[in-house]
Amino acid sequence: MTACHTSLISEKTETSAKLYEKACEVIPGGVTANIKYFDPHPLIMEKGKGSKLYDADGNEYIDYLLCYGALILGHGHPEVFHAVEKQLRDAGTTIFGTPHQLEMTMAHKLIDLYPGIDMVRYTNSGLEATLLAVRTAMAYTGKPKLAKFEGHYHGGYDQVLLSVNPDMDQAGDANLPNTVPESKGIPDYYVENTIILPFNDLDATEQILRAHAHELAGVILEPIQGGFIPADREFMKGLRKITEELGIILIFDEVKTGFRLSLGGAQKVYDIKPDLTALGKVLGGGFPVGAIGGKKEIMMISAPNGGKDILTAGADNTDQELGLYHSGTYNGHPTILAAGLATIERLEQPGTMEQLFSSTKTLRNQLEEVYHTHGIDMQTVGMGSIFNIIMTKEPIKNYRDMGHADMKLRKAIDYELLKLGIYTKPLNRYSMSIVHSEEDISRTVEAHDQALKLVRR
Repeated sequence: MTACHTSLISEKTETSAKLYEKACEVIPGGVTANIKYFDPHPLIMEKGKGSKLYDADGNEYIDYLLCYGALILGHGHPEVFHAVEKQLRDAGTTIFGTPHQLEMTMAHKLIDLYPGIDMVRYTNSGLEATLLAVRTAMAYTGKPKLAKFEGHYHGGYDQVLLSVNPDMDQAGDANLPNTVPESKGIPDYYVENTIILPFNDLDATEQILRAHAHELAGVILEPIQGGFIPADREFMKGLRKITEELGIILIFDEVKTGFRLSLGGAQKVYDIKPDLTALGKVLGGGFPVGAIGGKKEIMMISAPNGGKDILTAGADNTDQELGLYHSGTYNGHPTILAAGLATIERLEQPGTMEQLFSSTKTLRNQLEEVYHTHGIDMQTVGMGSIFNIIMTKEPIKNYRDMGHADMKLRKAIDYELLKLGIYTKPLNRYSMSIVHSEEDISRTVEAHDQALKLVRR
């Protein structure tokens, strides 16, 4: 494996470029997750504090990536640090490997906050949470197929790594999308057993669901596609009604939207009770975590008591029923749950969410004003504390509508913003935190104005 050959984002990122070349010698492509890469080289970060990131060259950035939305309290929030330190001191160990009380405490919190959650199981990531939700739906219904929406991402595993960002020449009819693999190595089985639906198109979605109702275990969706394209309320209510009628499990992937639209996620905003909910990101306070919650009668299918023991050699499984298997050594890690509970408790303080949404709205409004002043068609699309910058005045309702956007212009602006100290991965959405200040917002708006002048020049 040879080192990557890079050019510089700017003369100020020379150390990042050199470190990235060294990383390429021992890590495929120089990154531990494909999502962390961008041309000509990702920035190597060394420190975070509040709303800021600092790279290996010592450059400061106002951070709007926030670990893809996970850090709603910003970097290194003292209440999270204190909770983690206290938990480690009190427990005297990093992990028990047994049940513990924080598992119950967090479960009660999620049940109180999320309308669609009666019981909870923990995982180690949002990906694992959606995977378990799909398996649970199939186990409960006994049906073999899954439906997902075009443009929606639920993790990097075979069953859902389909039609996330398909080429239009492969995607098929907008009302009847094709199932398009997004990676090498995905077996034909998943292409044949995953049905793709058109987001925000209730009539077409209903036709597909009715045609496949006899074989569909569940429908999984992001209530806010990609974290920034909201579902229409009529679409959501119609989808809930149809899935209930047809006996199809409705799964909300709230990994991105959990705690970012409201403390009760998108389901609280839309007043919809999904059958199953997948959570992650904010839930861990910056640590890896996931959770699945849902209706008691569905969740109980994973209860191990009285079921077949598949991990103990020689176990007497006579007359024992094969249940839904779910396990993981680090599920419900006490340190992570302590960090997550501290995060939620901070968000529950009076006025916190309102201020977060107000700051987000201020930034969105001021950015749109700057672009309008420059005569550029731009809109901010999103909900709650997350949004994206879309270079078009055309309505954005789903994946295909993004074809109207000027992505080249957006990308050019994002690279200028990196040089000016505004950080998000190029073309990515913006996530706000409670520690983004008025000064941060003013600096960000000014940087966009400068970037537009540089790009247009």
